[in-house]
Amino acid sequence: MTTTTHHERECRLRAAQSFVSRWTPELARQSIEAICASYDDERGINHIDGMNMPQSRVVITALDLILEVLFPGYTGRHAFRRSGLPFAIGSHVEEIFQGLTEQVERALAYRCRMESCDGCDCGHQAEDAVIAIIEKIPAIRDILKTDVEAALDGDPAARSTDEVVVAYPCMKAIAIHRIAHELYRAGIPLIPRIMGEHAHTLTGIDIHPGATIGGSFFIDHGTGVVIGETAVIGDRVRIYQGVTLGALSFPKDAEGRLIKGAKRHPNIEGNVTIYAGATILGNITIGHDSIIGGNVWITEDVPPFTKVTIAPPELSKQPRGGRGEKKA
Repeated sequence: MTTTTHHERECRLRAAQSFVSRWTPELARQSIEAICASYDDERGINHIDGMNMPQSRVVITALDLILEVLFPGYTGRHAFRRSGLPFAIGSHVEEIFQGLTEQVERALAYRCRMESCDGCDCGHQAEDAVIAIIEKIPAIRDILKTDVEAALDGDPAARSTDEVVVAYPCMKAIAIHRIAHELYRAGIPLIPRIMGEHAHTLTGIDIHPGATIGGSFFIDHGTGVVIGETAVIGDRVRIYQGVTLGALSFPKDAEGRLIKGAKRHPNIEGNVTIYAGATILGNITIGHDSIIGGNVWITEDVPPFTKVTIAPPELSKQPRGGRGEKKA
């Protein structure tokens, strides 16, 4: 243990007394004025004089509550007993409604400001959107059951549906997508993207909330999967890690700006398997009952009942100086 001497204490005291801070009131004023001046333009990174933007933290809290209602008893945060189920679910639903409605209203108010809308009733629109998503929970649960069954049937390592729900990242990503997609279809801005990017952060699976995905969907492993906004995926499709369903090119208007909303991502028909690393680009169709091999690059239609693979690479095997080999 070190001991500070009287001389050292005296030196420190003199140094403190002689120190003059450069952070003067004048420098503070100049800095604040410069920061405020940077807000004068409207180039997209300040949101002033409008209703507060949606809070990602509150959106994610509401999303977690929806996931608990979709998969009751799986998170461990709340105990669910059949005798008290209406009370427990009712409590969750009320909290979802209150928390999410405010955030949806903020998102709608943001859009109104950007589009200079007059007379929009953002509050009632927000309530209608959140009520609609709550009413769709039974239907979302029905399709999620097919997704869980597809994972159990498609992965020999899966031991039970419980394991799939608790441990498989694809189930979290798909469940969040099915919630976000309903809000996207309802025309709600910002909130679906917050949800989708939250799933991306958690799982490494990037699904745009605009993508349309059928039932019995399974993403095996999942890391690095990208599914674009206008992709359409049929029933009973299985994809593996590193698959991209992306855009080949982006149409532009006469002034060179990207045209938003154009169909630019693939259509994957039913009963298709896409193996790891495949890249499928553009508004093309992969016909039903096809198999797309690993690492292929596809930019044109594939007929139904087709297997697409690339030629095996030529391997070069050379000795590396192991036991019994004479070195030059």
